[in-house]
Amino acid sequence: MRVGVLTRGEAQDLDWVQRLGFRSIEWIRFDESPVAAEKADWKPAAEEFAAQAKARDIRISAIGALYKNPLDPHQSDFARAIFRRAIQVAGHVGIKTVAGFPGAHVETEINPLGGNPVYKPFENYIPQLLEFWEPLAQYAEDHGVRIAFEHCPQGPYHLPVMHYNMLGQPAMWERLFDACKRENIGIEWDASHLICQLADPVANIHKFGARIFHVHAKDAFINKRLLEEYGICHPGVAEHRFPGLGQSSWAEIIHALVRAGYDSDLNVEGRHDPVYRDHNRPSSGKYPWDKTLAGRMLEDPGLVIAKRTLEMYTAGLE
Repeated sequence: MRVGVLTRGEAQDLDWVQRLGFRSIEWIRFDESPVAAEKADWKPAAEEFAAQAKARDIRISAIGALYKNPLDPHQSDFARAIFRRAIQVAGHVGIKTVAGFPGAHVETEINPLGGNPVYKPFENYIPQLLEFWEPLAQYAEDHGVRIAFEHCPQGPYHLPVMHYNMLGQPAMWERLFDACKRENIGIEWDASHLICQLADPVANIHKFGARIFHVHAKDAFINKRLLEEYGICHPGVAEHRFPGLGQSSWAEIIHALVRAGYDSDLNVEGRHDPVYRDHNRPSSGKYPWDKTLAGRMLEDPGLVIAKRTLEMYTAGLE
């Protein structure tokens, strides 16, 4: 179990990863890469990037293929092509996992109580989810690859409100796994999305550990004073943080992952912490700290804090 970071599939990014001391990456923005679906001669570029990573002793633990809505009819063909290519690349260069959003089938109906349009329940559309993903899961199995679904809700306040990820709530994971028995379909797990829903990450691992194929190492913080005053749907109540700066016990999380037989890495997902990020834009005026932090470049220090926090509990687990 190595500690890594999310980054694009470019050699200069590997130099940055190595400089910070990370030994693993998730290859993200795959759909924008030189080996994306429209590229016919993709193998040399894939092999070169894999070789560059290996030369630096950096493991590619997953490909983050696409984080949009594959079940949206306007995106489905593109998404299918991207995931097929990501599976081909993963199988070719020895990457175990391809990850992304599962998407959502979004339909509305009129609520008879108020006459207002509301989302139809996502559990109604498990068949549509499986119709899209089961053929890809079979294709992945044929290439020795597994598929991991990221469960970020994509809704306001970090909550599954008017969002486009059917697996934003653990109850939907249960419905998926009850309906689909394929062993190579699982979860790209992230503690922050559970904390923002007031769910216990450790209890979640105890329940779903066998289905956790890849981990985004990201934490969250619930501001109890704001929660009690304004409720969960209020700006600033739930914040994403780097590991070491949130409310998770990473000792317990890693302990639970090891107990569950987790076989991949912990890749830190940056660019979310409200303080430890690059404040290279003018103040928005939305939050009081915007002005005081304007111009400060704190992303790399935040990543180092996360790395040191996680390495306390992963020594000897490689």
